[in-house]
Amino acid sequence: MDAPYHPPVKRSVEIAGHKTSISLEPLFWDMLRAAAEREAVPLNALVARIDEERIRAEHPPGLAGAIRIWLVASMRS
Repeated sequence: MDAPYHPPVKRSVEIAGHKTSISLEPLFWDMLRAAAEREAVPLNALVARIDEERIRAEHPPGLAGAIRIWLVASMRS
């Protein structure tokens, strides 16, 4: 198995009709795609849902951090 250490990769996503860029390590991009497939939703829709949840948080993290946290939390449940 290759080491999972790799610099973040920037990709464009669309949230509520607005394009934005997110930088995540390839491991997290892979996990995010797999989660979207599991939930049968487009990747942009899943990112938008995570964004909505993070905005409602008392101390909202950045979007990339929120995605990482969401992915780890979803694995734990």
